[in-house]
This record gives sequence, structure tokens and C-alpha cells, in this order.
Amino acid sequence: MTKFHSIRDQLLDRLEGMAAGEQFPPERQLAETLGISRMTLRRAIDDLVAKGMVRRRHGTGVFALGPKLDQPLAASSFTEDMVARGMRPGSHILSFDTVTAGAHIGRRLHLAESDDVIAILRLRLADEEPIALEELHIPSALVPGLNAGDLEDQSFYELLRHRFGISLSHSVQTIEPTLLNAAEAKHLGVPELSPALLFERTSRGADDVPFEFVRSVYRGDRYKIRTELTVPDRAIPVDTILDPSGGQP
Repeated sequence: MTKFHSIRDQLLDRLEGMAAGEQFPPERQLAETLGISRMTLRRAIDDLVAKGMVRRRHGTGVFALGPKLDQPLAASSFTEDMVARGMRPGSHILSFDTVTAGAHIGRRLHLAESDDVIAILRLRLADEEPIALEELHIPSALVPGLNAGDLEDQSFYELLRHRFGISLSHSVQTIEPTLLNAAEAKHLGVPELSPALLFERTSRGADDVPFEFVRSVYRGDRYKIRTELTVPDRAIPVDTILDPSGGQP
């Protein structure tokens, strides 16, 4: 196991100097360079694949994935996040339909089941790489004239603010692990049952009325959650405070 961990660490060192999408040397060559058997090398690479650090493409080779994108727990758009990282955000509209809300979406958006909502499915990209699959619902009455072309490669929140006068005030979001089904995996370019992060978010405007419900699945091999934890100020117990004379009260 010590040798296995040493080999894995050497591969991690090699990854530090590789760009996303760059290919490892052929298996035989890499095993000879490291002075190990191909079986040991495969085990170490399997470990990196499981951790989402490299991808094995059968018949092609092993490729670096680059560092995971960290998602801060803050109310910001995908577009803003990618621009802040120096990456080029993008999106492709996979479907755009007007449907009745139904019970589940109606509860989320405070609508009657028969009310119309716009249901949008879009693929979110970072530097042309598929990162997330996003299913968005918004009441039709709030966005008259909205069409699929309006959402291609631009921030939805920017569009809402400038064209429809809707500004994000606050959101409630849940996050949980999940596995990608066949359709999701195909869109994201990963194997079926790959690990992913499931986000569900309901957002409200300044009038405290919900204007969107979003369900997104993010690739687990390319995304992680970042939180900043602070220690709250604690009140000092009264019996530990010194009186002005220097003694205990």
C-alpha cells in the first residue's frame, strides 16, 4: 500500500503540471517511466478516476480533468461565477415549452396547478465544456414575449433585471448527491450513473414573490461546494467580567 500511495502521489504531481484535457503518456510508457507494473499503474489511475481527477476514455487513453470548480454558497449566477474564474460561460437551449404548472411546480411558485409556466432545459458550459444541466420554471405571466433565443449564452438574471424589471432578492437552495441517469449523462458527456450534485432553488424578487424554480445537476467530477465558516461572537458571561477595581463583581 505504501508503494501504491507513492505512485498515486507521483501521478498527482504530474497532474499539477497538466492542463485540462491533456493526455497522459501511453500506459506501457508511463509504467516503464515510473518503474512499476501496468497492473499497479491501473490501480492508481482507477483511484484518480474515482476521485474525479482524470477521465479514462476506452481505446483512447487517460486525460486530465483539471481542478474542480468550486461553488460558493452565495446568491450568484452561473455566468457570474464563470466570468470571475476567467472562464467563458455558455449555454445551449435543449427545450423551451409553455406547460401547466401542475401540483409540484405550482407549490414552489405559489401558482394554481392550471397556471402556465415556461419550462426551459439548458446545458451550461464553461470554456465549451458541459458542466451542468439546468431545468428552469418561471411563471409565463412574468415574462411576456420571452423566447428561447433570449437565453442563449447569456445570464438569465441579467435578462430578468433589464427586460422584465425582476431582481433577485433571495433564494432558498438545497444540495444533495445524486447519480446521473442515461439522458443526463449523455448531455454532460460522462458515463451513466456518474456522481453529481443536485441543486434545487426557489428564488424571490423584492416583492417576496417566487419567480423561478430551478433544478440543476452538476458534474461531480468537475464541481465541489465551498463554504466559508466563521466563529460567531460569544457573549462573555457576566460572572467573568472584572469590576473597575480589578476584583470580581
